[in-house]
Amino acid sequence: MFHCACRQEGIDIIFHLSKSFLKDKISFHYFRTLDELLVLSQRYHLDLVIIAGKSEFMKEIEMVRLMKDHIFLSIIPTVLYHPEPSEAELIAGFDNGVDSFLHGEWKERLFEAELRMIAERSRRDISVNPSTWLPGPGLIEREIERLLKIGNDFGVCYADIDDFKAYNDYYGYYYGDRVIRLTARIIRDVVFDLCREGFVGHIGGDDFIFILPPDQVGLACENVIKTFDTLIQFRYSDEDRQRGIIHTRNRKGEMESFSFLTLSIAVLVNQKGNFEHVGEMSHMLADLKKYSKSLKGSNYVVERRKKY
Repeated sequence: MFHCACRQEGIDIIFHLSKSFLKDKISFHYFRTLDELLVLSQRYHLDLVIIAGKSEFMKEIEMVRLMKDHIFLSIIPTVLYHPEPSEAELIAGFDNGVDSFLHGEWKERLFEAELRMIAERSRRDISVNPSTWLPGPGLIEREIERLLKIGNDFGVCYADIDDFKAYNDYYGYYYGDRVIRLTARIIRDVVFDLCREGFVGHIGGDDFIFILPPDQVGLACENVIKTFDTLIQFRYSDEDRQRGIIHTRNRKGEMESFSFLTLSIAVLVNQKGNFEHVGEMSHMLADLKKYSKSLKGSNYVVERRKKY
């Protein structure tokens, strides 16, 4: 279901949208105030907000400004429509953050294509991790589903930084984020050097996914680990690097010594269609990751069993 919130003054925008999206399941939700829009956004997953008017348009543009100033509403793609806006109104619309300003006679197929593109781009952008600019969980799941559907053989590698919480607590979030971005860059560079059609995603925190053909998984994991182990030592102070450990509290609140960060990678290979669903692979990867993290030092472990 496509959910569209609409505000209209002196023009029936719903009539036009209903014709443009005739073949789709679309639900229209009316609002007049920012509070009403906020309630709608909490009740539904809004794909689009369209604000339309025919005469004086500055109230509509002010609504856009209020939306973009709101931390939650600002991520919803917003479109203005006016049949004959002035140049000042067009400029003011974009200055206040509108994603698109449709104007002139309603062009069903052209405006439909643009609205679909805006909504799809928003879904894609929201699925990208803001720290690493890698695809997030939604796009990771979509890519694995795509590969399963077309029947390709592929290896899914689940990388996790060991004892990252201790490092983050010790050095602080700024330096922790630099480690996350370094790890993302290492994985991305290694994977795409080996395979232009590879995939790299960021689940969140210190967890990453990368996907390659089965025959390239081993080399990719080895190169990722080798590069990570070489560079990670330079994310420590000179004193800590010479000592080889840091002292900070563990999850139990007790003081503990932690060696340099290491990387554990759990690998699951789909061959000859032995997996049918993302959930099957996710479950096995979670179990395998626990085992790989129990081993000392950076390592990768390949699951040899079929699904269970």
